[in-house]
Amino acid sequence: MDSIDKLLAEVKAEYEESKSEQHQPKTNLIKPISQFQSKSESLIDNLLAEVKADFEQKDFSEKLQRQQELEELQAKKLEELKKQAKDWLAKLEPLSIEGLWFERFSEGYPSKLEAAIEYLQTND
Repeated sequence: MDSIDKLLAEVKAEYEESKSEQHQPKTNLIKPISQFQSKSESLIDNLLAEVKADFEQKDFSEKLQRQQELEELQAKKLEELKKQAKDWLAKLEPLSIEGLWFERFSEGYPSKLEAAIEYLQTND
């Protein structure tokens, strides 16, 4: 029985040795793959972050451009209103009913021009 036990022990040792050798290369292969996957995921995350930043920058630029266009339009509209108000004031007869009414109306404003602008805006 002794020789059979020795033989079994040798076979078992060889089996375990070959089994551990088979697992080791797989483990080495798994590490590079997982490292590659994490690097790949990191690159994808970075790329997505760049794309998102580009879209946010474009959105911001478009909003800024729209805001500037709106401000320019409002400034043009105000200039046109000022011109209309100046023309209206030049034609206004101070002693007419409308002129006397406007004189009273403009008392609450810093200038007659601002009062005329307000008056013309409300009556448009």
